[in-house]
Amino acid sequence: MKYLHLIWAALFRRKLRTFLTLVSIITAFLLFGLLDAVRVGFDQAGKSANGAQRLQTGAKLSFIQLLPMSLGARIGQIDGVKDVAFANWFGGAYQKPENAVFSFAVSPNYLDVYPEMLVSPEHRKAFAEVKDGALVGEGLARKFGWKVGDQVPMQSTIFPDRNGSQNWPFKIVGIIKAADKKSGAWYEQMFLLNWKYFDDTTPWNQGQVGWYVTRVKDVGQADRVLKAIDEISANSDHETRTLTEQAAMSAWMRQLADINLIVTSIMGAVFFTLLLLAGNTMMQAVRERTGEIAVLKTLGFSGGSVLAMVLAESVLLLLIGGVVGLLLASVIGPAVSAGSGGALNLPAAGLASWMTGAGLSLLFGLAVGALPALRAMRVNITDALAGRA
Repeated sequence: MKYLHLIWAALFRRKLRTFLTLVSIITAFLLFGLLDAVRVGFDQAGKSANGAQRLQTGAKLSFIQLLPMSLGARIGQIDGVKDVAFANWFGGAYQKPENAVFSFAVSPNYLDVYPEMLVSPEHRKAFAEVKDGALVGEGLARKFGWKVGDQVPMQSTIFPDRNGSQNWPFKIVGIIKAADKKSGAWYEQMFLLNWKYFDDTTPWNQGQVGWYVTRVKDVGQADRVLKAIDEISANSDHETRTLTEQAAMSAWMRQLADINLIVTSIMGAVFFTLLLLAGNTMMQAVRERTGEIAVLKTLGFSGGSVLAMVLAESVLLLLIGGVVGLLLASVIGPAVSAGSGGALNLPAAGLASWMTGAGLSLLFGLAVGALPALRAMRVNITDALAGRA
């Protein structure tokens, strides 16, 4: 610690260069913190169902496999189940494929399972009575300028009607509002259509269900209910996998992409670039101070002391950038989650993330400082003072 002032002075000898390098390091560790939060969010999902208000049951083999309608009644008979609803993915787009919307064909009691979705009694009645009626989220209606009573042509990117056309007409009969804008804003982006109309119109469904949503009476018994649901179809041709909603979304994403591989690949590229940048900075810093290092050795500093000071300078640079980057990630992650209305879950960096970040800072600091430190240790006093080093 008695040489800290020398290390600090050497680190900020070229303030602009050090500042720009710190910005790069901070950015790298900010990305690390945010991406690690994504990974943690996916890994934590579904470890325990207790505390979950709703469970989602889909086919065990693949999310595109359909389930029999009869399964819903059997789920409803399980002790601890309050309500059971079902839905199918519709895959709708408005006017052109780029305008994709979250569109589902849902059972008549679907809204009972989601009290967070506010729909007026008049609109609920119209949705139940109008065969081709649709409920749309307030945000979605605002985006496309829709209002109650409008006829809306939708394209299904998956399901044709019985004539082979993928153009489906709907009448907007109601607006969905979110009870809590902070955690349920994504409900206002939904497009709900009647399951019966969907089933009667496309030949590809034939009375089958995409997934079931179960609302439990006691959130403390959710794990028991989850296991009981899956036991119904065990060893059948339609085995199920029941998860919490968050875990179901994570599983769906994992079937589309390997999240851990994506995160690891991005961070590998970022940190490789960081090593090159920080390493170049340290090499330049030591090369510029060859004469100063020779003076230090003349004053009695050993080669080992010089090596240790250069390594400490490199580690300090990485530690400062790493700490600031992770602090920013701890602030930005939860802020993004809150701003997404519950669509994203980016927890603040936990102890494991901080420990990993500190370890990477130390490791990278030693890695980028090793060659410059060895160069400094081997500086010949005579050659350096004569300008030949």
